[in-house]
Amino acid sequence: MSKPTADLPTAEQAMERLMAGNKRYVVSKQTHPHQTRERCVELSAGQYPFAVILGCADSRVPPEVVFDQGLGDLFVIRVAGNVLDDIVVGSVEYAAAHLHTPLIVVLGHARCGAVGATIAGGELEGHLPSLAEAIQPAVDQVKDLPGDLVDNAVRANAKMVAEQLKSSQPVLSELVNAGELKIVAARYDLDTGIVELL
Repeated sequence: MSKPTADLPTAEQAMERLMAGNKRYVVSKQTHPHQTRERCVELSAGQYPFAVILGCADSRVPPEVVFDQGLGDLFVIRVAGNVLDDIVVGSVEYAAAHLHTPLIVVLGHARCGAVGATIAGGELEGHLPSLAEAIQPAVDQVKDLPGDLVDNAVRANAKMVAEQLKSSQPVLSELVNAGELKIVAARYDLDTGIVELL
């Protein structure tokens, strides 16, 4: 797919825009950009999101709200524990390669239930064991570190997933190596609303 004619920001500009939106959200000064009927009509011809957010499905962490963004601004992928499978990676690849989105943020959050369940262990029903299996390497990385195990594992998991995306062959790794794509990990604090880059 050819590059869009719209002026897309650099990864650094995209990150600045996200963090400025988060600062507005934290101090309750949201501008609620791009949420008009006119914006809806404008986007009917195509989308050019400036960032991909791979976040947890947790209802307390909606990316458009915590980053104060609107229609067409973010390409949001949400799955419990912000873990990867082929469908999630394919979704990220679509945004990066076909929509030319310059920034991917893997957004973990405080007190993540999927991380907590992985740490608790025990019998998990249905398809939940696949989530725990994906998160377990992050838990193993930090199990002997001081501090809160769940929070340490949330941070490790977001970083681990960001690294997995950076090395994902062939699409994402080529874009990263060409300097066309930046992938970062972050953590959302449920108490303060602040997004911290990891």
